[in-house]
Amino acid sequence: MEFNINHPVLFLLAGIVVLVVLAQSLHFLRKAWRRGREIGMPMEKLRRVAAGTAIFTVAPALAIVISVISLSKKLGVPLPWMRLSVVGAITYETPAAANALSAMGLEWAGITELTATQYVTVAAVMTMGIMVGIWLVPVVGKKLIGGMIDLERRDKKWGDIFSAALFLGMISAFLGYVFDDFTDVFRGELQGLVPPLVMLCSALAMGLCALAMKKLRLRWMNDYALPISLLVGMASAIPITAWLG
Repeated sequence: MEFNINHPVLFLLAGIVVLVVLAQSLHFLRKAWRRGREIGMPMEKLRRVAAGTAIFTVAPALAIVISVISLSKKLGVPLPWMRLSVVGAITYETPAAANALSAMGLEWAGITELTATQYVTVAAVMTMGIMVGIWLVPVVGKKLIGGMIDLERRDKKWGDIFSAALFLGMISAFLGYVFDDFTDVFRGELQGLVPPLVMLCSALAMGLCALAMKKLRLRWMNDYALPISLLVGMASAIPITAWLG
C-alpha cells in the first residue's frame, strides 16, 4: 500500500491523542467549577469567568490553526494537528522537522512528498525532542527558578539582565534560520532577503499591536497580537517572494 501523509489511519491516531487532551481539559474544568462552588463563588461569576476564558482562547487557537496550515503542505494535517494540540509550537516543529530531514540528506524547502521511513523519522524527532523539556522541568526547573529569584533579591538589576539574556539566547537560536541564506545576497541572489523581510513585516505588525494597546488602550489586542503578526508575516511572504524569488 502506498504511504500517504493524510491517510485516514493517521487522522484516527491523531484524533485519539487530541481527544485525550480535550478529556483532560474537560476534567479540570469540571474540578475547577466544583471548587468554585465549594468556596462560595456566585454562579453568575463562574459563568462570566468561563465565558471570558472561552472567548480569549480564540486567539491562541487562531495561531495554532495557522501553524497547522503552514506545516500541512510538507507533513500533512494529522501530524501537525496532533503536535500543536499538545505541547508543540511552530517555532519548534519547523526547525525540528527541517533538522530531521537534513540528517537524511534532504532539504525542507525541496520536499514535495515523504516516504513512510522519512515520515516516521520526522515524527519521532518532533515528538521525542519536545519531551526533553517536559522531563527537564521537574529536574532542574525548581532549582533554576530558585537561583533566579535569589539573584533578583540580591541584585534586581542583574536579575533582570539575566532573564533578558536567557530570552535573547532563545530568540537568537531561531534567528539563524532567518539569516541562513542572507550571504547569498552578496552574490546577487536576492532570495536570501525573503525571510528577513517577512520577519520585519511580522515585527512591524507586532509593534503596531503593542502601540494600539498602549495608546488606544485596546487591552484585548494582547491576546490577538500573535495571530495578527503571524497572518501579516504569511501574507507578506507572497508578494515578497514574487518580487525577489
